[in-house]
Amino acid sequence: MSIAICIPAYNAAEYLPRLLRSAQGQAFPFNEILVYDDCSTDDTARLAERWGARVIQGDVNRGCSYGKNRLAEHSSSEWLHFHDADDDLLPAFTTLVGQWIKEKGDDYDILLLNFDYVDANTGKLLGQAGHNIAELHQDPLKYAITHKIVNFGVYKRDAFLKAGGFDLDDKVLYNEDNAFHQRLARLNYRFEYLPEVTCINYRYGESMSASNVLKCAQANFHVLEKTAVTHGIKYPAELSEQLWNCVATLAACGDWIYVRKALDLSRALGYRHSPAGNPLFKMLTHINPFCAVKWREKLIRLFKPHLRNG
Repeated sequence: MSIAICIPAYNAAEYLPRLLRSAQGQAFPFNEILVYDDCSTDDTARLAERWGARVIQGDVNRGCSYGKNRLAEHSSSEWLHFHDADDDLLPAFTTLVGQWIKEKGDDYDILLLNFDYVDANTGKLLGQAGHNIAELHQDPLKYAITHKIVNFGVYKRDAFLKAGGFDLDDKVLYNEDNAFHQRLARLNYRFEYLPEVTCINYRYGESMSASNVLKCAQANFHVLEKTAVTHGIKYPAELSEQLWNCVATLAACGDWIYVRKALDLSRALGYRHSPAGNPLFKMLTHINPFCAVKWREKLIRLFKPHLRNG
């Protein structure tokens, strides 16, 4: 049994020492500590090497999904854990994960991890992953469609490579974690969840998703579109519910082209009208979904402008 920690990094010199100190300080050592330097302009590579990591150097800045795939290719470990450079590990990470691998690793391909979501400035606990293990076991793809699964997991390397790793399609760039886990679930890979907290996910000011709301919503549409192509017949309601959630965000951002795309896909799945909202809005979506969405957005901007001003 072997575990690698794989860290995609770009200008991460400020954070890497903390993470690598945690990685080096595990009671049960990682078999490999790998860092992909995505053409950083700071001391990322030098610091990583100084802290004992093996550095894979990129030639062109390509983003974290590409970096993760390269790290998997360079690893020789049986299991891979991808970890953002600005987050952290708890001391018992490898002990708990290693014990799980010994006991259950032959029966699963993916182990989702619990983590503390912490404000980096105040140290305040904002939440935890808290996955529902019963729902995850019952139907991993349904769970991946209806829940946000972020990149805190351990993945069997052979399964990861066979699946093609992270999707490098630019259209899913801002929703790559959802794209990744839905891809694995579509391939019928076996998911498990470790409820003990093993990682820390820090929030630094505005998150990437909060700073790129429109791009995230557009990417989420394309993730759902890919799953609809292969499994739309099996999960029309679940996909449509998420598409209508996309519609609300896209309308708030004024992207009416993508609003139409999401509505058209939901209609193709058999759900032309909104599954949620006040009764009048739901009734109007039965008549004309696009006009209903436009009408609702105009009313929000007229009577609740604070919801659209920042």
